[in-house]
Formats: sequence, C-alpha cells, structure tokens
Amino acid sequence: MTPPRLRRLRRRDLPADTVALARFLIGAAIVHDLPEGRVAARIVETEAYLPDDAASHSYRGDTPRNRPMFGERGHAYVYLNYGMHWLFNVSSEAPGIGAGVLIRAVEPVQGEALMQARRPGRHGPDLANGPGKLTLALGIGPAHDGLDLCAPGGLFLAAPPRPPGEIGVSTRIGISRDAHRPLRFFERGNPHVSGPRRMNRH
Repeated sequence: MTPPRLRRLRRRDLPADTVALARFLIGAAIVHDLPEGRVAARIVETEAYLPDDAASHSYRGDTPRNRPMFGERGHAYVYLNYGMHWLFNVSSEAPGIGAGVLIRAVEPVQGEALMQARRPGRHGPDLANGPGKLTLALGIGPAHDGLDLCAPGGLFLAAPPRPPGEIGVSTRIGISRDAHRPLRFFERGNPHVSGPRRMNRH
C-alpha cells in the first residue's frame, strides 16, 4: 500500500485561537520520523485548554514546566501525567498567552507495525485511543517538549490525509475544575476515539 502524501502544516495554516485550533486539528496528522521508520496518525480527538481555564496548566502563569504553552502557536508541550504517561499538546495562542490543545486520540495511517512494536499486544483502536497511549505509539516524549511542530524536523503536523468527518463536541475527560465547558472535539463515529460511549454521541 502506498503511504499517504503528508504535507507539513505551516504556522499560518493554524488558527490563532485555541478552540478553533482544537477543531482544526481533527483530521490533521502527527508525523514522526523515527530511526526505524516513519509513523503517522490522524488526530481524531482533542481538548482545548484556554488562558482563563482553571483546568489548564497555564492558569497560574508562566513556569519552567509550562513555558511552551506561552510560546508561539504550533509548538509541542509534553508533560508527565501522574508520573506515568507523557501527554502531547500543541500551543495555540500568541506569544505570552498560555493555552494549548491536548491530543487525546489518533488513528494510525502509516507505520502501524512500528507503533505496535512500541505497544506490544495492542492493536486496532486500543493502539492509540488515549493521550498516554498515542505518545508511546508515536515515540513522543520529554525530548520533544518545546519543539516547533511547523519547522523542518522529524516531528511535525501535517495536513489531513483525508477530510475529517462530522465533528462532535462534549465536555472534557478526567478533570474536576471548569469541567462543564464543552471543549472536547472528536470525529463522530471513528472507533479510535477515546472516552465512554455516552460522551461520543454529541
């Protein structure tokens, strides 16, 4: 099967607004050129974390840990969640404004065997249908924190390999503060989306 053509997104392609970017990234691809080969996956689920958002790491201001969130949009913010899993976010506002989009689930489009080697025994939707699962599958970790995802390099955002389907909206998953806000976006009907079924009907 011929690998899909994946065009690197430029910064000017990215909306300069967190909610707009969270919607825009549904269907776009994450591409990572690893030593063993290329892996690529369509983004099928995101969550927006806004500047005034009590659930956001940026809520209390700029720190060494969250600094990529305050940079130019299109940079990676990678952090360790509960000491267990690395989570991957994309900065989403103008410099000095802390906000980001969490990538929650992806659908493999290239290098699926390489992803399975990184997550032995996992296949199908379970391979990358969660924010900690997808970083393992795609080989994303702390070395990528602050990386410019629109610059030349081995980890980047790409235009959608195919157009996204209908986009659903719900509240976010696994948070307690500002939990009522409808800031989770997902491709409706895609089996690679995470979360309970009741949250994927909207």
